[in-house]
Amino acid sequence: MSRTPFAALALAAALTGAGARAETIAVVHARLGPDRVDSTVVIVDGKVSAAARDVAVPPGARTIDAEGRFVTPGLMNAGTQLGLVEVSSLADTSDQAVNSGPLGPAFDVQFALNANSILLPRARADGLTRAGSYPSGSATAPFTGQGAALRLSEGPDILDRPKAMMFAELGGFAAAKSGGSRSAEWGLLRNALDEARQYQKTGRAAGPRDQLLNHLDIEALQPVIAGRMPLALLASRESDIRQAIRLADDYGVRVTIFGGQEAWRVAHELADHHIAVVLNPFDDLPWTFDQIGARLDNADLLDRAGVMIAFNVPGIHFNHDAGLALREAAGLAVANGLSWGAAMRALTFNAAAIWGIDDHYGRLAAGQDADLVIWDGDPLQPASAPVLVMIRGKAVSLETRQSALAKRYAPAKRDDP
Repeated sequence: MSRTPFAALALAAALTGAGARAETIAVVHARLGPDRVDSTVVIVDGKVSAAARDVAVPPGARTIDAEGRFVTPGLMNAGTQLGLVEVSSLADTSDQAVNSGPLGPAFDVQFALNANSILLPRARADGLTRAGSYPSGSATAPFTGQGAALRLSEGPDILDRPKAMMFAELGGFAAAKSGGSRSAEWGLLRNALDEARQYQKTGRAAGPRDQLLNHLDIEALQPVIAGRMPLALLASRESDIRQAIRLADDYGVRVTIFGGQEAWRVAHELADHHIAVVLNPFDDLPWTFDQIGARLDNADLLDRAGVMIAFNVPGIHFNHDAGLALREAAGLAVANGLSWGAAMRALTFNAAAIWGIDDHYGRLAAGQDADLVIWDGDPLQPASAPVLVMIRGKAVSLETRQSALAKRYAPAKRDDP
């Protein structure tokens, strides 16, 4: 499908950039799911007030007629490096890792976020309104640092929640950074949590001769030890995922598996321990020996076992086409058994819950931020596209560098000076 205009687009365009004034908006004749047709979403001052059938339109509300189209929450990619990387081959545009110096767990990406990145409009135009942005390396293995939850609104403030998660990378591919063995990785991770727990109990480190972490890193781990910050473990192999479950038991920390190509093998154990998995539905053929068990129905098997799942799409799609590729991946998960509703939850509420922003984003429900997308088709079909994207009740532009170039160099303008 194409971006076919419909009657409400003139009003939607008027809403774009309308400013911060208080207003009430009603999106009528909305399809909130395959079977939830002819519904109404009421937005008051940037928050959802109601979303259901038979909701009355408040007097004086601006009305947008969705004409029976799908209306969903704005989507969230749970694992990107949006705002951190512009061109991966240019060091001055890449802030996702630090390779030397004192920072390990204390490496915090929030201070490098670039709200003027030309990749953000592309993500918004594909229906993304939130994203997890995470670091890929620090000077203290196995930790890569602290990631952030982003709000992809227009303007300079794209930081939704700083210090949203702590990342550590485990497995054979990353073992060289910890001395050459995955056993060393787990030993260093456990030692770091021991040192952080010692600091929590006494208010001081054990001493320079007895500790590996500096005070910055130990202090950065305090929210992890206290259970306020999830520990996201990049792990693929079953044995590493089982070690992650043991770690959660031994230290009482909130663990999330990131990657999890073989997570389906321990789906019930993950569900029993309330450990979520952020996965790539495209994973099938293994990139490393850690991923021999990768399979396309991983998402479905985990969901059926009761594991909370969310999606990301690695590779160039960490940043480029982070929304389009994510929707295609979710559609592939549905093609391999996952229900449509479960896929949409993974793209919205689940991702928000995993990174701790579900108190204000992730559902079209009263009190939630009015992140909303009207689609010209099924959002899980790659050929579909948004016709209206709202973030906190404000319509954002769907214009991108790519669309501007397409207009400028269209064949019809060949003779236009």
